[in-house]
Amino acid sequence: MATRVYLMRHGEVDNGLEKRYNGHIDVDITPKGIEQMHRLAGLLAGKPVKAVYSSDLIRSVKGAKIVSQRLGLEHMAFRTFRERSVGKWEGLTAEEIKARYPDEFTAWRADLLNYRPPEGECLMDVRNRVLPEYKRIVALHPDQEIAMLLHGGVNRVILADALGLDPLNLFRIDQAFGALNIIDHYDDGMAVVKLLNG
Repeated sequence: MATRVYLMRHGEVDNGLEKRYNGHIDVDITPKGIEQMHRLAGLLAGKPVKAVYSSDLIRSVKGAKIVSQRLGLEHMAFRTFRERSVGKWEGLTAEEIKARYPDEFTAWRADLLNYRPPEGECLMDVRNRVLPEYKRIVALHPDQEIAMLLHGGVNRVILADALGLDPLNLFRIDQAFGALNIIDHYDDGMAVVKLLNG
């Protein structure tokens, strides 16, 4: 037996096509994003899901509400599962960051895991924030199925850990808007990724 996690990414956001770093900005999802969440709810309908979790940002909460209502459950939102904060860079594109903060941009590209944007987090900060809470919640549901509606960067951290990848390789994992991943966690600590970016 295993604990199965349906790990999902929120739907398309209002500025999603602009490739902006939203971080902790509370940007909403689009009508297409809402459709993506109904698709996920349909995929989980009939599954014996016991709980639904999300971050506390609206783009995550809206999707979790759609999924949990379809499953007849309440959902629980946690600040711990927020996307990476990029501090003063929030709301900017990579090109805008490069133009406004050229030295910081160069330092960031040189150390993707450990560089902290001004007033922001590095990826290792996100890893250290997310993984203990994720593993705590998984441990609360032995041999059950749960759903988590989170963010692209957060999902990559969880998936890289499940796959035993060096954290730097999390950039090799795609997470489209409305993506579905399935991870089975076994009692011996083994994790098996059954579906990626579906």
